[in-house]
Amino acid sequence: MNFKSYTKEIAGLDPKRDYERIAYLLTFHCFPWDMEKALEFALFRTFAVPSVSRLLVATGEFVNRTRKRYDDTELILYEILENGMDSERGKAAIARMNDMHGRFKISNEDYLYVLSTFIFEPIRWMDRWGWRPFTALEKRAILINYQELAKRMGIKQVPDSLPSFEAFNLEYEHSHFSFHQANRKIGDKTLDLLIGFYLPERLIPLGRPLAYCLMDDPLRMAMGLPNPPKPMSLMVAKFMRLKAFLQASVPERKKPALGTKRKRATYPEGYRIEELGTFNLRK
Repeated sequence: MNFKSYTKEIAGLDPKRDYERIAYLLTFHCFPWDMEKALEFALFRTFAVPSVSRLLVATGEFVNRTRKRYDDTELILYEILENGMDSERGKAAIARMNDMHGRFKISNEDYLYVLSTFIFEPIRWMDRWGWRPFTALEKRAILINYQELAKRMGIKQVPDSLPSFEAFNLEYEHSHFSFHQANRKIGDKTLDLLIGFYLPERLIPLGRPLAYCLMDDPLRMAMGLPNPPKPMSLMVAKFMRLKAFLQASVPERKKPALGTKRKRATYPEGYRIEELGTFNLRK
């Protein structure tokens, strides 16, 4: 197997036909750690929108059962990415997601924004912190992949190109990012969870400023988070560049780093797709 064999395979694929294969290879072979972090920040970014964070606070799930709600979100997304949207498991995951969302009044614009973060946060992350940026072919495949998911979620008026979708993403953030206590409440809970994957509970407060270094100013302001010390930001940037340099010098992962196979304390004996997420208990 060649040194960067999966990157080479992607270069020979057609983004219009092979978008799911390309998304799979990027996520689980080429950039497994970076894609996971980028998607975490994509989710975190949506909390800077009060209409999103207020809904999450109102349901109580992200506040009272943060780890389970996070795992459920991640597992549903990974089921789709790993198995394909039209597979049995992919269809079940999309149905579970649509059922959860269908109980709430979520605007099409909010749906579009959340979808846009899953396209552009990975692109921006790789531009800044990846061992290489995505190619034009890969970006096109990512766009098509989420356009297809949008169809299955009933999302309307999806932009038909990367420039138009990014313009929507940037304008939405300019218009909708604003501080609300719900943003901070959901953000703090989620950030502590994510930092807790790497540090013991007593050291989580020390890890927060490091996470702030990976955020841009508009996101920090909308979340009510302080700016990190400049020397710390420079240190984190140097560390991330070193990480990228080292990743570039090693082969891509031969065995896929599948998110559904990871051990999770929330589901010590495994899970069923039909049991993931939240349910209408009044039925």
